[in-house]
Amino acid sequence: MALKVKAQEKLQKIGTHAGKYRYIMMPELYTSLSQDKVIKEAALRSGVSKGIMQACWDAAGEVIKAWATEGHSVALPGLGTMRFGLRAKSVEKVDEVKAGLITSRRIIFTPAVELKDELAATAVQISCYDRDGKEVKRVTSTSGEVEDPENENQNGGSDSGNTSQTGGGLPEEGD
Repeated sequence: MALKVKAQEKLQKIGTHAGKYRYIMMPELYTSLSQDKVIKEAALRSGVSKGIMQACWDAAGEVIKAWATEGHSVALPGLGTMRFGLRAKSVEKVDEVKAGLITSRRIIFTPAVELKDELAATAVQISCYDRDGKEVKRVTSTSGEVEDPENENQNGGSDSGNTSQTGGGLPEEGD
């Protein structure tokens, strides 16, 4: 299995390359899996009935929500931990501290080392599209290694993936 990425040629409107077309990479969005599909698959993999899995799923969700909103960092099996956090403005004097300083409430997810390692080892498939939406190139890594042409000396300048072109190509930095 590989992560799917698309590189779309787009006109840059801001920044150093404003007014130039550049290839911008982004993950290809997969469809959202429904809770029912996840529960059905988990029940199948565990040998537990779907009804029992649904009850466990609901109970785990309630426990995670209750503990996280009490300020705990809660383990998510095989994934990592989640907790709530916030962003707030700072003030100079204690008399100025008030709830109105909070600018946002967030959910903070910290992935498990095993999950990060698995993601790092996952191959990547990149499909490149020109500004007209025509596919012009495909690149597929054979492992989780990533080529970094800006730091070629770090990995000896070796190509760590296979590439196949379907025509065209990506412009080089100086083009």
